[in-house]
Amino acid sequence: MNNPQTAPGANAPSANSGRPTPSPQNPPAHRGTWILVILIIIVAVAAIFLLSGKKPKPPAPPPVSITVTNVWKGDIDVAVSSLGSVQPVYTAMMSARVDGQVMAVNFIEGQMVKSNDLLVEIDPGPYQAVVTQATGQLQRDKALLEGANVDLKRYEAAAAKNAVPKQQVDDQVALVHQDEGLVKYDEGQLEAAKVNLAYCFIRAPFEGRVGLRLVDPGNVVHAANTNAIVVVAQLQPITVIFNVAEDYLPQIMQRMGAGAPGRRPSIEARPSPETPEPAPAPRAMAVEAWDRAQEHKIASGKVLALNNLIDTATGTIRFKAMFDNEDLALFPNQFVNANLVIQTLRGQSLIPTFAIQHNPDGAFVYVVTNNPATVNGMATNYQTVTMRNIVPGTADSATTSVQGVEPGEVIALDNFNKLGEGVRVAAKQPAGRGRGGAKLQGGAHKPKPDDSKDSS
Repeated sequence: MNNPQTAPGANAPSANSGRPTPSPQNPPAHRGTWILVILIIIVAVAAIFLLSGKKPKPPAPPPVSITVTNVWKGDIDVAVSSLGSVQPVYTAMMSARVDGQVMAVNFIEGQMVKSNDLLVEIDPGPYQAVVTQATGQLQRDKALLEGANVDLKRYEAAAAKNAVPKQQVDDQVALVHQDEGLVKYDEGQLEAAKVNLAYCFIRAPFEGRVGLRLVDPGNVVHAANTNAIVVVAQLQPITVIFNVAEDYLPQIMQRMGAGAPGRRPSIEARPSPETPEPAPAPRAMAVEAWDRAQEHKIASGKVLALNNLIDTATGTIRFKAMFDNEDLALFPNQFVNANLVIQTLRGQSLIPTFAIQHNPDGAFVYVVTNNPATVNGMATNYQTVTMRNIVPGTADSATTSVQGVEPGEVIALDNFNKLGEGVRVAAKQPAGRGRGGAKLQGGAHKPKPDDSKDSS
């Protein structure tokens, strides 16, 4: 009999299972879903929190310490450089002109001497004796001439009275002429003896410096021996001989002008005597003598002359320049770099040559800006550099004229491997303070009081 309170199949326990039947209000599948949702929410909130937090910025790299200088305005020479040799204007190899023993050497090796200074004395005794003999011979023949003249006057007076034949008078005239010839001969002998005596005293022919002693006192020298006793070289002034390629000759001749040495106007172009005009003076071209490394200028001079022929073997023409050499910086036979100044460019922007850098785009320099750099949003006391393209021009030793920068701008001189566009720098004055040093207007370096004068 069926139980009326129980519906068939409604929540009846299964005869094959011992587990209780789960309640419809809390099924297991719904519980796992909620746990997964909660975990996803927690992870999302954590991710949002982490992503929303600000990461600390890495510290900015320290500024690059560089040496700087100002671009300055000045003149630069367009010059032709050539290897030159220093040559004295005069060089004398003093040798003996008479035979004899060297009695004294009156100079110190390497000393400066003046013209007519006594350098070497050769034994004058034998030559003084010859002078004495020639003097006596001259006096004797003069006495004979005087006696012949007295006899001639006596014969002429007697011939006027027909006391003596005319032939005797003519013979006496011939005797007088003979004695006159003997006197002339004796005078020549005496002068020759005096010259040989003077040769015993070797004197400096000009002002200059003597070299090392080549003959010691006590030695016998001979006139036939051409070996020098001492060499004298003039040092003030002094010349430099150098060669210049023939390609520069038209510019040089134009620079020297119509009054260049050796050039004369044609007959048709010469002024008439009624309106004479002085010939234009040649323009002296400047020449500078530099050391081997082209870093130090030794002296300045002017072109004295140029050769009249071009060397066909080398295609060059030889020049001679004159230098005062007041400080004796130029030495005979010294090799120097001679710079012949063809033209002087005025008012150029000049920088040190080693400040110029190169990349595939050309030449450039690092220009230091006057705007302070900003680090982590804060203004600092450091400067920055920017790459500025330039066009190099004429180079003169360690200086180059450029286009692309203006006088007064500050450029970097070192640490180029650490520099780049916008790199922070700490500028410092060069140790030697070249042409005006550097003058920054808004950076860490403060100009010295005389910077404004030097930077010009």
